[in-house]
Amino acid sequence: MELIRGISGIRGIVGDTLTESTVTRHIQAFSELQGVGDILLARDSRTHGDLLINSGCIALSQCGRNAVHHGIIPTPTAQFLVEKNGMAGGVVITASHNPTEWNGLKFIDANGCFLNDEKNAQLFNLADTLTPSLKNLGTIKKIENGYQPHIEHTLNLSIIDVVAIKSRSFSVVVDAVNGAGSLALPAMVEALGCKVHRLYCEPNGEFPRGPEPLSHNLKRLGEAVVSHKADAGFATDPDGDRLAVIDENGLPLGEEYTLAICADGFFNTTNSSKPLVTNLSSTLALDRIAEKYGCSVIRSAVGEINVVNKMKEVNAELGGEGNGGVILPESHYGRDSLVAAAMFLNRMAQDTRKVNEIFKSMPQFVMVKDKIRLGSVDSQSILDKMEQNFPDAKSDKTDGLKLSWENSWVHIRKSNTEPIIRIYAEAPTQSEVTELVAKVKSIL
Repeated sequence: MELIRGISGIRGIVGDTLTESTVTRHIQAFSELQGVGDILLARDSRTHGDLLINSGCIALSQCGRNAVHHGIIPTPTAQFLVEKNGMAGGVVITASHNPTEWNGLKFIDANGCFLNDEKNAQLFNLADTLTPSLKNLGTIKKIENGYQPHIEHTLNLSIIDVVAIKSRSFSVVVDAVNGAGSLALPAMVEALGCKVHRLYCEPNGEFPRGPEPLSHNLKRLGEAVVSHKADAGFATDPDGDRLAVIDENGLPLGEEYTLAICADGFFNTTNSSKPLVTNLSSTLALDRIAEKYGCSVIRSAVGEINVVNKMKEVNAELGGEGNGGVILPESHYGRDSLVAAAMFLNRMAQDTRKVNEIFKSMPQFVMVKDKIRLGSVDSQSILDKMEQNFPDAKSDKTDGLKLSWENSWVHIRKSNTEPIIRIYAEAPTQSEVTELVAKVKSIL
């Protein structure tokens, strides 16, 4: 397997496709592209992350750049700090939701956003031709508990009614999968006056469940919510940018409904008429919620930077992805589990309904997220064949192929982060979406 390079940076198997040399070349190439200033380095909790972040700091110092070593902090915290502190950029050593043997680099531009396609291509080309520098002129500065300014800023967001949330004294179980959010996310929820029960909040890189906060990975969290008689459960992924929610009965809402419920609370309090921006693979519930408040939904290609670029283009005040990623520009342009947690608690505090009741009041759709190994098959030929088999559908080729009907859709695209083809589909009922996915897979 080759090193995966794309819009999400680079990812590979540690010791195989991703080595200290790989990290050095790409980080020094990134330094060459960035303007004057310090560069932040952070990581998720994977055990090999310590070796790689130290290699990254040395690589920066060897090319005359000062490195600010933040250790284990969530990816959105790194994005927030780069922009807030006027830094030249940042690099987060993480493979996000990939299994533990993986790691990678996410590159943050000086504006706190991930690099776009063009700049990523420049970086990769430079990394392939660069002769590593050995100047040894820069400094390395270590920062402890760097997530605190991020928490303080989130508490002061204009849309968060801290007094209302604190008055409810919610009880919340937090499952951070022993990842980068293990310290920051529980601290954020506690700062809003909640009683927090910690589950898998030791940042040791040992993921006790599937790293993605998908419903089938959250059984233990559901049990903990019930045993603690908590109001909700919050789960995130290894680098802390996504949030999934469990209701008071221990049942997962599905990560698609994090943004949906946060959006409902946002539009309810702000009376904003600006469009909500999300990607092509996110739930139709967002369209229905936006319609309720007289707003529209604009969709981009999958990938955080694609959503962010579209948000900037249309001046959106809220956006995100249906994988549990909420993007609030008032905080920063990045998916953020801390902001999502604060917004979800804010929605809970807007009335006396329990989480399950709030969820049931949302437009209801059933989504299936499937995938197949790409192998040697040409992905474009697959998409062309698929479109021919659904002549009654509306086609969108912005990112792979999305086929849409009035209340259902299927999106087929090559993954940005794994050698697979993703198949996402949604319909009003389980039987309808199952039938749709089965038809797609039979064609494939």
